Amino acid sequence: MTQKLKGTVVSNAMAKTVVVKVNRLMRHPRYGKYITISKRYKAHVEEAIPIGSAVVVESTRPISRQKRWRVVSFVKQNL
Repeated sequence: MTQKLKGTVVSNAMAKTVVVKVNRLMRHPRYGKYITISKRYKAHVEEAIPIGSAVVVESTRPISRQKRWRVVSFVKQNL
């Protein structure tokens, strides 16, 4: 079973790799306030994707030392 995440492309400077930032909300255990937690994943992609585009990534076998994700589809392209 593969895990899928939705995020935004924040870097496309590497060859066949994009950096995707995924945000999630977490409730603070003591104060109850919702906090935005963000994490960056390196994902494999064959074609260039512009910065700011929303994409869906899914987990895969290790492609390199840091890449364990690949881009599945575009959700929205930044204009």
